[in-house]
Amino acid sequence: MQTITKKELIDRIAEHSSHKRVVVKRIIQTFLDEIIDELGQGNRLEFRDFGVFESRERAARTAQNPKTLERVAVPPKRTVKFKVGRLMKLRLSQSQSRRASGDGRTEAAASPTSRSSS
Repeated sequence: MQTITKKELIDRIAEHSSHKRVVVKRIIQTFLDEIIDELGQGNRLEFRDFGVFESRERAARTAQNPKTLERVAVPPKRTVKFKVGRLMKLRLSQSQSRRASGDGRTEAAASPTSRSSS
């Protein structure tokens, strides 16, 4: 599995679009900042076919240190839940089945080109 950094993503988008790298970087960073702000306010973000981000409150609980077996109180905390959208789920299952069957085609070459506009 390969790790793609924000910088690499920005470079790819700048290369595929007619925008300069600095402009793309500012847009991507603003987008990410807005997601963080909205989740911080407890809002739900839905991106059709991609997925849904939700801020959730995890309840306080008692855990156990595995080394000392000592009980530890874990305070409540907010986490983010992500639910995969329809199109992403479809693409992920297609790429998994291609890997399992040994199909050497790339994701771009094998993925459907028509997308719903909803």
